[in-house]
Amino acid sequence: MDKKSLNVKDILVNNGIIILILLMVLFVGVTKDNFFSMSNFNNVSINVACRFIIAVGVSGCLITKGTDLSAGRQVGLAACLAGTLLQKADYSGHFELTKGLPEMNVWIILMVCVAVCCIFGLVNGIVVAYLNVPPFIGTLGMQLIVYGINLVYTKAVPIGGYRQDYTTIANGKLFGIFPYLFIIAIVIGAIMWFMYNYTRHGKFIYAIGGNEAAAEVAGVNVKKTKIIIYMTAAGLYAIAGFLLGAKSGGANVNMGNGYELEAIAACTIGGVSVNGGIGRVSGVVIGVLVFEMLKTCLQFLGIDPNYQFIAQGIVIVVAIALDIRKYIAKK
Repeated sequence: MDKKSLNVKDILVNNGIIILILLMVLFVGVTKDNFFSMSNFNNVSINVACRFIIAVGVSGCLITKGTDLSAGRQVGLAACLAGTLLQKADYSGHFELTKGLPEMNVWIILMVCVAVCCIFGLVNGIVVAYLNVPPFIGTLGMQLIVYGINLVYTKAVPIGGYRQDYTTIANGKLFGIFPYLFIIAIVIGAIMWFMYNYTRHGKFIYAIGGNEAAAEVAGVNVKKTKIIIYMTAAGLYAIAGFLLGAKSGGANVNMGNGYELEAIAACTIGGVSVNGGIGRVSGVVIGVLVFEMLKTCLQFLGIDPNYQFIAQGIVIVVAIALDIRKYIAKK
């Protein structure tokens, strides 16, 4: 009996944030009109889509006991880069550097964004793997570098006037029901799930997170694997930034700011341990959804936006604290 009580207590404590937010969802759903509606479902799914893509990129870094604080700024750079290359030719506020360029295919621009961000991911990987700089410090430096480059490139001028074939990617719906963004997120999630569970690279990620020294002795090329992890993450940030720009219909240098913290919190809520070796794509989905539902509930309750930031900060701290508690308990 005591053992069962203890197990129930552990479940409640370890999943406390998820349980509390589920209760909040039920309360808001009962007391507020239109919460459980198709329009709200579409809004939530669209918001979750971009954040999930960022979070699943960060998850690989966390599983190997790393992190990536440059995620949000890379998202912003990709959004601005895509925006400047996909403006209407006759738009009055056309970006000077790209004025006169021939109209390029949307998917080619996406590849350009991915390639640019992967360069930053490569540098992150080299700094972490070969220079042995702690990921927190290395990616913090990259955060500032990317932000500075974006400021120089855009001159901090807001970007708009997008072509319709670009905005349709984010705002269109399959069969008039399922948002394209939602479908893209599902496809990316399926690819990452397959990679984590059924490829050598995925097994290497968990091996490094569990015990890096043992993984190296077992023949895992730790340095190469880390570089691939950070490059993959950067590619996902580029896709998220590209889609976020299309969804917003505009971009600026501060787009994506702080998204890396949301991503880390969502991963931790979903069971990805900052202590390495543990994490699933399904958990990332749950974590992102829980974090987004928290924000949606606060908005429906009419909570002042300033207090919403406080609530999100508390959730981040509690999520990390609970993760550390589970790690200590296992030891």
